[in-house]
Amino acid sequence: MNDSPLASQPVKDFLQNLIALGHFELTYTLDSTPGKTPELSVELSGPDTALLTARQGELLLAIEHLAAKLLGLEPEEHDRISFDAGNYKVLREEELRQSAQFGIERVRSTGRPYAFSPMSSRERRLLHLLLKDSGLPTASSGEGPRRFVVLYPEGEAPEPVAAPSTQDRAQAIRSRFRRR
Repeated sequence: MNDSPLASQPVKDFLQNLIALGHFELTYTLDSTPGKTPELSVELSGPDTALLTARQGELLLAIEHLAAKLLGLEPEEHDRISFDAGNYKVLREEELRQSAQFGIERVRSTGRPYAFSPMSSRERRLLHLLLKDSGLPTASSGEGPRRFVVLYPEGEAPEPVAAPSTQDRAQAIRSRFRRR
């Protein structure tokens, strides 16, 4: 979608279908202010808001992801659209901000690396950005849903992890799907 403004009508149609077919008790408001980031904000509200924010906002993030795909956004453009429900994202960002500050203080006082709890790729990215101003090095570690951010003391660089070869990766995928 590059630099063109995001079309809100496909998102409206998507939400109307989702709410009707999913039998959700939700309403939504769209804000598509040009020049603003995100370009398209969707606020969901209603009795079923708790369903969207349960399990670390898993359903809310899935709906946002589907809407981004519907609009043809590339993964690096997904920040052009934002869905929220009950201020979940605002509250989670503040929680991450406080967690980042705690981690910085812990690393500076102990001189030892600090590992944050596992989180989504979007939250890890936000955490890396929040920690950037501290001047302390960060790295993501772990795999899949157990991936987490590690904050290191000044001068201690995270050890680079060698990427698995294509053959090793293919073998791991085959092994995972073999019948038992």
